Amino acid sequence: MPETDAPAVVPIEASPTRYARWAAEVAGTFVLVFGVIGTAIFAAGFAAGKGGFNVGFLGVALALGLSVLVSAYAFGPISGGHFNPAVTIGLATAGRFDWKDVIGYVVAQLVGGILASTLLLAILAGSKAFSVLWFRGASTGWGVLSPGGYSLLSVLLIEVIATAILVYVILGVTSSRGAVGFAPLAIGFTLTLLALIAIPVSNGSFNPARSIATAIYGGPDAISQVWLTIIAPIVGALIAGSTFRFLFDRTNKLASA
Repeated sequence: MPETDAPAVVPIEASPTRYARWAAEVAGTFVLVFGVIGTAIFAAGFAAGKGGFNVGFLGVALALGLSVLVSAYAFGPISGGHFNPAVTIGLATAGRFDWKDVIGYVVAQLVGGILASTLLLAILAGSKAFSVLWFRGASTGWGVLSPGGYSLLSVLLIEVIATAILVYVILGVTSSRGAVGFAPLAIGFTLTLLALIAIPVSNGSFNPARSIATAIYGGPDAISQVWLTIIAPIVGALIAGSTFRFLFDRTNKLASA
């Protein structure tokens, strides 16, 4: 065949549509809630610990980190992998996400979380020991909902601080200086670490979608306390989003000749 100087055609991958990004947020949040709440309900206290088959706090913390890690690799390239209203708000506050897209993402995350908890309830209904109190035990809050009986102030502080740390890490690892391809690992391990600290205090949410999805089936105590684990993560995200650039994103300017 004769040689040609025509340039090779390089296919250009179109950007995901708004609907594709919403679908990715639904799917990712579904995996997160299904993974961590499913582990908390079915495996954390399995058989009251008899036989050593229960996974305890460590298993729930790992489930949270793994759920976000696999969702970020699977769906992150489509939507950015927020799966958390507080993260979406934190990224928008930092100027990394458009405010006009926040509502669509938050609605998608709520849909994914509620769908997951609803299907978990359907599975739970097949147990001889069926009780909605299982969702109460996985709900976030203070006093009767805190595994360690911690106060409202303690839960407020842990949820604000943990969410701020999470958003700081996300902003750092997804910046232009971050190691390409390793962000989901860093975020997943960060969530595991934070959960190990926070589960005894608040049951470890850092995510309003996860809190709401669990509370709607957790009974009166869970419903009455869910406001705190909606507000506290958002406050933490606002703190991180508004201070990240000032604290970590300053650069030296070259002196003009």
